[in-house]
Amino acid sequence: MGLSNCTLGEHIELRGVTNDDLLYGIEDVRGVNNLKMLMPTKADINGRDLSKFQIVYPGEFVFNHRTSRNGSKFSIAFNNGDRPVICTEDYVLFRIKEESNNTILAEWLYMFFNRAEFDRYVITNSWGSSTEFYNWEDICSVELNLPPLPIQQKYVDIYKAMVANQQSYERGLEDLKLVCDGYIEDLRRKMPSETIGPYIGEQTVRNVDLKIQRVQGVNSSGKFDETRADTNGLDLSNYKIVKQGQFAYNPSRINLGSIAMLNEETCIVSPMYIVFEVIAPKKLLPEYLMLWFERKEFQRSTLFYAMGSVRDTFSFDLMREVAIPIPDIEVQKAIAEVYSVYNMRKRINEQLKAQIKDICPILIKGSLEEGNA
Repeated sequence: MGLSNCTLGEHIELRGVTNDDLLYGIEDVRGVNNLKMLMPTKADINGRDLSKFQIVYPGEFVFNHRTSRNGSKFSIAFNNGDRPVICTEDYVLFRIKEESNNTILAEWLYMFFNRAEFDRYVITNSWGSSTEFYNWEDICSVELNLPPLPIQQKYVDIYKAMVANQQSYERGLEDLKLVCDGYIEDLRRKMPSETIGPYIGEQTVRNVDLKIQRVQGVNSSGKFDETRADTNGLDLSNYKIVKQGQFAYNPSRINLGSIAMLNEETCIVSPMYIVFEVIAPKKLLPEYLMLWFERKEFQRSTLFYAMGSVRDTFSFDLMREVAIPIPDIEVQKAIAEVYSVYNMRKRINEQLKAQIKDICPILIKGSLEEGNA
């Protein structure tokens, strides 16, 4: 059947319908991440004029034309949902032309974008000095080899089936999260809270013998990960040791979620971190305590109390004053087990998303080979 050679600009048109009537509010604002997904924005939009924001209708693409400091990836997303969202006026929006709907499928094009090869192409062809850009004119110049529509549809159907499976799994995941939240809210209503100070103790064991070289940080997702700091030449003997079952948090970023319990091998963290552990495990289960730390309400409270301290940091003395309901240890275990299942399934869901992204280049390659056969 053969492939059709063209430029992307032949089949797409610029969009830019603004939210003039304010039909869409703060809850509808989305950003575009480098995973090529529309996500709730992390920007502070209080006081922003939402009438200037652009409406991204279902079936439309949106991208951030700034490519600097983006992990060598191009932030572009496709609204494959059933309702519009809004995004900043800085983004670029486009859609497939109506007359091109029989030539190129939007989902096939989205798979085309979801390839490391395309990211490399964009980064290589971005321009600028301190800030690099990839603009509307640049994306229009992208050259395509298009398979016939039936072949595109065949591979799009495979992709959509995988997405449907992942979304079904995710809906079940949210149901489980509701169960967890229900447990917590029920306890909060029925039980008085008590401070956790008597049940936790700070740990400041230093890496004086330099036996541990595994340097970790705590990210805003409440997980340990490889530190982003340059540790070359640093004296790691002053770093703090974190053992399995202990907690570590960044006192100046805990309000963003930077607190975690270590479930892996022993590591070391920056001297500025605070490390502590539960010293009364028959009274307070560490996993149950971590469940409370992951709540948005806890993060907001740490910001409130930290603002009244030196440099807006959440000290260990403030941590000792945190108050939560502490039920019987068996009740804590039951809640923690449900939450453990939720976290396990959450990891599986992330793996499913990664598999979907990884299969995009395979599907595009398959469609091109079949179209050229």
